Amino acid sequence: MVVTESVRGVVSESAGVGAAVHEGILRRQSARESAARTYARALPIVPVRARGLTIEGADGSRYLDCLSGAGTLALGHNHPVVLEAIRKVLDSGAPLHVLDLATPVKDAFVTELFRTLPPGLADNARVQFCGPAGTDAVEAAFKLVRAATGRTGILAFSGAYHGMTAGALEASGGAFDVRVARLPYPQNYRCPFGVGGEHGAELAARWTESVLDDPKSGVRHPAGMILEPVQGEGGVIPAPDGWLRRMRQITADRSIPLIADEVQTGVGRTGSFWAVDHSGVTPDVMVLSKAIGGSLPLAVIVYNEDLDAWQPGAHAGTFRGNQLAMAAGTATLAYVRENRLAERAAELGSRMMHQLRGLAGEFECIGDVRGRGLMIGVEVVEPEAEPERDEKRSLTLATRDGIDALGAPDRHGGATDQAMPDASAELGHLGGGAGGFAGRGGGTAAVHGGSEGHPRPAAPELAAAIQRECLRRGLIVELGGRHSSVVRLLPPLTISDEQATAVLDRLADAVDAVSRGHTPGHDRPHGSHAGQRRHGDRADRADRVG
Repeated sequence: MVVTESVRGVVSESAGVGAAVHEGILRRQSARESAARTYARALPIVPVRARGLTIEGADGSRYLDCLSGAGTLALGHNHPVVLEAIRKVLDSGAPLHVLDLATPVKDAFVTELFRTLPPGLADNARVQFCGPAGTDAVEAAFKLVRAATGRTGILAFSGAYHGMTAGALEASGGAFDVRVARLPYPQNYRCPFGVGGEHGAELAARWTESVLDDPKSGVRHPAGMILEPVQGEGGVIPAPDGWLRRMRQITADRSIPLIADEVQTGVGRTGSFWAVDHSGVTPDVMVLSKAIGGSLPLAVIVYNEDLDAWQPGAHAGTFRGNQLAMAAGTATLAYVRENRLAERAAELGSRMMHQLRGLAGEFECIGDVRGRGLMIGVEVVEPEAEPERDEKRSLTLATRDGIDALGAPDRHGGATDQAMPDASAELGHLGGGAGGFAGRGGGTAAVHGGSEGHPRPAAPELAAAIQRECLRRGLIVELGGRHSSVVRLLPPLTISDEQATAVLDRLADAVDAVSRGHTPGHDRPHGSHAGQRRHGDRADRADRVG
């Protein structure tokens, strides 16, 4: 496979000042920083310059950055409008640290933020500036709803990620705490109920209702429900629009504040300015960070004024008045809105996922392609393993398209000749609630097993190998998902068509290289043909954008 050095982005091994600086910095980082390092372990690079999609390392290597600060850089690195906004504040002599005092910079930020909020929230909203990270805003949201309701419990979802502080961790998928009740989050590829689609989403909603309405469920009436419209760290899993509307109805009927965690999904990332806009849902609280600071630390919660039960000083934070972040955030919010970058993300993201599904047809290690807008996930599976089968499933599809009824398994694990009593009528009734679940909340394609079959086991080692091969080719991607087996793409919203093609070419080359080394049939004709097709003039084009 012939690939130019600039396309590969291989770390330079030449004896030079750049390489020496690069190695020295990495060596000192490893010796002095904690074992909790994450990105630094998977991405051994030393960025020194960046612009838009491109990062240049200390050794001269260049990379296309599809991590974007874990979704922080909506406009990419060092966008001119962001730099101009920061310089304007610096040149004005305005104070940079003002706690929560009123300033023209903060007033402009709040005005622009409220201009973008979902209908029904902006007209009666309050905003609280929190500490600098999204997890601080999550903590503030929990404190707010507990103060407003007088209750303590929180409803959260399996696979969730809300931050690294104690309360946020309690609500995240990898932790357990008696104050947090865990609920099933619907997904097609690895549906917790084994059915996927509309039926899986309906079962998840029914489970939630049962937990809340059953006096013996062990779950007390909660202070709030927190959810991600698209689970990011959980594996890029878009919530079905109908299910989101159902959660809004369930919480509203029971006077439970609904908290939407839009830390990673906000500011146009999913194809709407806020991910809840897809479903038309107006939450009671929105948790915002990452992109709203225009690359600088900023976190806020925006909430319905009816919840504003706080007394002065009930929630504070020394660094909640970051003037540079507010200026950069105002510029970013306005640029995304005025240039319709959310719509651009929807259109380009759809095209990228379509092309990735074509790639999935070539390589059996790609089990699923899913996402919304420019929040894209590719789940990597073991290509040689048998699909997972759960013989203890109590529910399965009774027909191939999963429309007619739910079947009940017999004692041998197969479907009985007779469906569950009144199953067809029951499902017909279920599908009509809250507008049904016809909107699946973004693209998903189970290429090798899924909602109509059985997915193969996740392949975290294979996913890590793909990430390494991407880096060798000058492409930075992140891993996520329940088993760290989902390759995640979070490019800036300003990515061009040509750059998107280069990103997909490099990812395809990485998958091809890993697939050849992983499967015994690595020299089969289709792999060779795929590799040849992706080089030539495409490599030259990747040179130009990288």
